[in-house]
Amino acid sequence: MAERPSTGTIPSPDDIYLFHEGTHYRSYNLLGAHIAVEESISGVRFTVWAPQATYVGLAGNHNGWDGSHEVDSLYKIPESGFWSRFFPGMDVGIFYKYRIIAADGSSFLKADPYAFKSEVRPATASVVANINGYRWGDGAWRRKSKSPYNKPLNIYEMHFGTWRQKEDGEYYTYKEMSELLIPYLLEMNYTHVEFMPLAEHPYDLSWGYQGTGYYAATSRFGEPQELMYLIDCCHQAGIGVILDWVPAHFAKDAHGLRMFDGSPLYEYADPMLAERPGWGTLSFDFSKPEIASFLISNALFWFDLFHIDGMRVDAVTSMLRLDFEKNEHQYRRNNNGGLENLEAIKFLQNLNKTIFENYPQALMMAEESSAWPGVTSPVYEGGLGFNYKWNMGWMNDTLGYIEHDFAARPYHHNLLTFPICYAYSENYTLPLSHDEVVHGKLSLLNKMPGNYEQKFAGLRQLLGYQITHPGKKLLFMGGEFGQFIEWKDQEGLDWLLLDYESHRQMRAFTANLNKLYLSEKALWELDHDLGGYQWINADDNGQSVVSFIRKGKKPVDTLLIIINFQPIEHPQYRIGVPTAGTYEEIFTSETTAFGGSGIHNAPRKSEKSEWHNQLNSLEITLPPLSFVVLKKIGRKRKNEVTEPI
Repeated sequence: MAERPSTGTIPSPDDIYLFHEGTHYRSYNLLGAHIAVEESISGVRFTVWAPQATYVGLAGNHNGWDGSHEVDSLYKIPESGFWSRFFPGMDVGIFYKYRIIAADGSSFLKADPYAFKSEVRPATASVVANINGYRWGDGAWRRKSKSPYNKPLNIYEMHFGTWRQKEDGEYYTYKEMSELLIPYLLEMNYTHVEFMPLAEHPYDLSWGYQGTGYYAATSRFGEPQELMYLIDCCHQAGIGVILDWVPAHFAKDAHGLRMFDGSPLYEYADPMLAERPGWGTLSFDFSKPEIASFLISNALFWFDLFHIDGMRVDAVTSMLRLDFEKNEHQYRRNNNGGLENLEAIKFLQNLNKTIFENYPQALMMAEESSAWPGVTSPVYEGGLGFNYKWNMGWMNDTLGYIEHDFAARPYHHNLLTFPICYAYSENYTLPLSHDEVVHGKLSLLNKMPGNYEQKFAGLRQLLGYQITHPGKKLLFMGGEFGQFIEWKDQEGLDWLLLDYESHRQMRAFTANLNKLYLSEKALWELDHDLGGYQWINADDNGQSVVSFIRKGKKPVDTLLIIINFQPIEHPQYRIGVPTAGTYEEIFTSETTAFGGSGIHNAPRKSEKSEWHNQLNSLEITLPPLSFVVLKKIGRKRKNEVTEPI
């Protein structure tokens, strides 16, 4: 039998050069712990970057966590900053850390920055793992991957540990979750699922946003191959997978990246650049080419080995701004006197260029909360190169509006109408995310004014407004069925609420709304084209009603949307229509199966009566707190089949 080739060889001069140049974008094949065969002997090669260390040894459960003897030492590769050694006879499952002696003589243990697996928290060791060889069955999904711009994109954002929990409070594994999650996503008609960060992290309540193991899928939920299995099953079911990714900062925990070799290796040496005082974390040093090799390799790692379809890149604003959430004495300006982090800008541009060179149809979504220009513009035009940006302005304005009492809404109507002014300035995703339903902000349902029934009506129209506004969609788990209290980040969602009719009806509404979204091209085909949207009436602040048109590439796909944000019925509400004809109500939040009033509009033929700058108009009944979608009935073609065969 032929020997399997070594995947863990001594770093070559080319590897070393590219890593220090910042362009070794598959450095995960080089660093870390790799099962290998060298000189016909099986074992593990360990390689680590620790340029300021005077000694690096392997400490583990095989040597009492010492690692200070010659038999444990890694060999320093001269003038490279790398330490490497092949340990014969070792295999998967070895728990290990690096024993590092710093230039000042201090000695400490560090987890492997490139480890593919970590010990289950609160333990902090790295684990030798072989993550190659998973047999994927998602070839058809990957072959049909297409540009997302004129396609439906409706994302279900979830925190893996609290979507569902077992009766004893234990987590479901990645593999177990596939049997629960995928049928639910299909039932609810979502196109994608977005997992909050799954890289290894020590503290549950950081939600994964303060990482220590960037290459290790968190062991809380099982083996790396089990996560591959979950993603594979999603793809085979037609569901895309987006991973939340955090290149902005990392945790300060002693076993992690902080002062890795006794010096500020991964973080800036300057505390004013390194410290994130609001979060208690450290910023990566984007001036170092080696950090680009580490992070861009990590992004590609998740695409290469786990087949993810995209990333939501967290905290981009904090990377771009040197003064982000800092007082005047906590930051310094760049060499040009500005507040931009020029090194982080270059990093993000290189990141996106590299991802799209390797995965042209990838989703790269920036969580960017400022008015930074060109987030989704190409790098060659000076942009950051993402293809989507979370529309935080829309989210803040919309939630700000719906939280107002009904009597105050006429005075804040601009919060509904202003977002369309910048809706086409970037390629946007409209998020109703986890950040808006935690830390005292209340759940989406409980943000609504009014009584019990009015809260549900308000949530229905909020989701209807989101699904019909230009931009792709994202909803955090629980919002779809009306989680009544805000997200409990240590417990599972309140699925018991589905024992109550109102919450079952709310979930039915969301599933049917998502189905409407998938079936109507006008809601996504021209998402990023000014021609895809037209106001009918933006100025009815007195009645708190907005009405607008969504268009697809074909006129026959045109939709009219009317939303009444007051608990008052308008029995003869007139709207202008773009063309003469008969219009039918194809969707309404007031269907009784959704918990609505049951008020519906029969097909209405327009009148030649000018209204809202249109030559034709019609009257509808507009129920209280309602969301209504109209569509013109097309002419039947000759010999058209009207009954199912």
